[in-house]
Amino acid sequence: MNTPKIFESEYRFCLILWEHEPIRSKDLVKLCEEQLGWKSTTTYTVIKRLSQRGVLQNKDTIVTSLVSRDEIQEAEIEELVEKKFQGSLPAFIAAFGRHKRLSDAEVEEIRRIIEG
Repeated sequence: MNTPKIFESEYRFCLILWEHEPIRSKDLVKLCEEQLGWKSTTTYTVIKRLSQRGVLQNKDTIVTSLVSRDEIQEAEIEELVEKKFQGSLPAFIAAFGRHKRLSDAEVEEIRRIIEG
């Protein structure tokens, strides 16, 4: 399954959902009003749109995600690497490393991940 594309405001919405799911839609509306400043109509529109795209399910007013945070983040990184670095992960890492000093612990963690 291809991970559906979500946009920045939808991602912020999903962060709230992932933290509280399963959650009643009316409670999600309240959280989005408090944390994002959204009106209820905006939240219900996002719920409907993400449901149609297979990101979440709204069944009997209970909202749950169908796509995890990790899946969304991985898809975003893959898209970024493909678009901006012609699919080259080493070029992406080199660009990132030039602008942010990694600690020894971070370098070791990356090494463990790569070596799998």
